[in-house]
Amino acid sequence: MKYLKTFLPALLFATMATASVDTVFITSNSMHKDIKTVVIKPASYKKKGNRYPVVYLLHGAMGVSTNWIRKVPELQSMADENQLLIVCPDGSVNSWYFDSPVDSSYKYETHVGTEVPAYIDANYRTIANRKARAIAGLSMGGHGALFLAFRHAETFGACGSMSGALDVSLIKKGFDINKRLGDTVTNLQYYNDWSVMKVMENYPKDSLAIIVDCGTNDFIYGMSKAAHEKMLKLKIPHDYIERPGKHDWPYWANAVRYQLVFFREYFKKNNVYHSS
Repeated sequence: MKYLKTFLPALLFATMATASVDTVFITSNSMHKDIKTVVIKPASYKKKGNRYPVVYLLHGAMGVSTNWIRKVPELQSMADENQLLIVCPDGSVNSWYFDSPVDSSYKYETHVGTEVPAYIDANYRTIANRKARAIAGLSMGGHGALFLAFRHAETFGACGSMSGALDVSLIKKGFDINKRLGDTVTNLQYYNDWSVMKVMENYPKDSLAIIVDCGTNDFIYGMSKAAHEKMLKLKIPHDYIERPGKHDWPYWANAVRYQLVFFREYFKKNNVYHSS
């Protein structure tokens, strides 16, 4: 009985002191619809007063906003360990996180780059500063994260790619890329201009903390390698990781741990934790 009396309060505390997950619908004025978003809060969020940095975590092609939390439920403990909010927007099935130049109904650069952060800052205790925001993603989301960070450095101070499809100019077929950028004859320039490989040439005046991570057995490993080599050539500071791994969830579940630590250290360097 004595053991039971000791064990029950401990169990109750352990149950209470866990991260929580919200599902919210964010109105997109640019696309005239409400879009689902997942928000993971650390257990300490229950304490009034603390404000938190945010990592925006993007899904890949054919994905949805719930992919990350369903496939990597440990994200809840990672939010606790790193003391940050993790926000998983919905980038539609294959938006590529573009404001499509050929389809005005797809404005996911505006949604994820502007509308989602504005909503999160207005409705959660965040630190509304680019130095307290990072954006990362896998595959299509890896491209989206770097694309958005370079083009919206006023919003994001750090970015990361996991197995990123970083060279849109090489894709041209499949994954609805032609629906977002048009045919490759008339609109070939879009495939170059909307690619991270081109966008990185305009490195923002406000420096970005960048991490690129890919498995050496990944079928698009060459894209991450090429992005790394081009950033070296352009003298863009970044961390680059390659290790054995494929284009799959076991790899991403491991990679996201490294990226969150990278972002945590970036936030700590900028003294943003628990700012009021």
